[in-house]
Amino acid sequence: APEFERRFVERMRRAVVGDPMDAKTEVGPLATEGILKGLHAQVQKSVDLGARLLCGGRRLADRPGWFYEPTVLADPPEGSPAAREEMFGPVATLFRARDAEHAMELANDSPYGLGSSVWTRDEAEQRRFIDGIEAGMVFVNGMVVSDPRLPFGGVKNSGFGRELGEFGIHEFVNIKSIRVIASQQEKKSATE
Repeated sequence: APEFERRFVERMRRAVVGDPMDAKTEVGPLATEGILKGLHAQVQKSVDLGARLLCGGRRLADRPGWFYEPTVLADPPEGSPAAREEMFGPVATLFRARDAEHAMELANDSPYGLGSSVWTRDEAEQRRFIDGIEAGMVFVNGMVVSDPRLPFGGVKNSGFGRELGEFGIHEFVNIKSIRVIASQQEKKSATE
């Protein structure tokens, strides 16, 4: 865990922040100033409650737009925004799990369940995560992505229904059930 943490933070510090139209950019601006302020409040509250700030945690004011520095929080306490809320911005939260079962408990201890990314070469462990993670999407050894061939959507407080794929098309269709029951006279005539 310490080696992963060190390397992860190192890579986040190197992330290229800039114009989203520039191919070299890895992190663009947030959509609105309100989102930026809300994200910063979540980060600050998490740190105030005991999360470790490993990098970032501030607005990048040296450029026009709503840019937030790539941020890593570690070991967020239970009930902190970093542990319980969706954070829409370049903020990663690191939790330390004792083993695969504990990792699944941590992942499922959330009111949200849109997508998950599980990394393991062990096929039995892959199956346990696929079956046990409470999310609308489970990606094994890859990041969560939107693909028009796959249904996209979550469970819990991460929405209802699906977009994309065959299931997504059905979201735009009204299904009508029809059942015609014969009258008693018709049933009597049919048996004679």
